This record gives sequence, structure tokens and C-alpha cells, in this order.
Amino acid sequence: MTTLTAVMIGGLLILITLIVIRVQQPSPGLAIPEQITLPSGATATAFTATPDWYAVVTGDNQILIYDRVTHELTQTIDVK
Repeated sequence: MTTLTAVMIGGLLILITLIVIRVQQPSPGLAIPEQITLPSGATATAFTATPDWYAVVTGDNQILIYDRVTHELTQTIDVK
């Protein structure tokens, strides 16, 4: 085995190790503003924001629209 082959195998092992470590780390939760209060029992699965409103997609297939200034729930959309 040449030195170059040993270095390439070592580099490959390091890359595989780093990928395995990264995949095993839990993903961070959604970063929704603290001012938004979700309805009881709702869990956020997606979040997006515009200059005027926030939208939170919940695990029970609803889209909750919040006013960006008052942080009040203004609309609920059921997704079927």
C-alpha cells in the first residue's frame, strides 16, 4: 500500500465519521418568535414570515396566520 493510498483511506474514514456524527445530532426546533402563542396542543412543523404576518404550519394540518405587529392570531386555514 502506498502512502498516498493510506492518506486517501484515512481521509475517507474521517469524512464518513464526520457525516455520521452530524446525522446523529438532533435538529434544532423551529425558531418562532416568543410573542406567538400556539393554540393548546398545537405543535409547529413549519414557519415563515413576511413584512406583515407570520405563518405557522401545525402538525394537525392547519396554517395559523399571525399579525406581525400585534402577534395576534388573525386567520386559521385547514389544509385537507
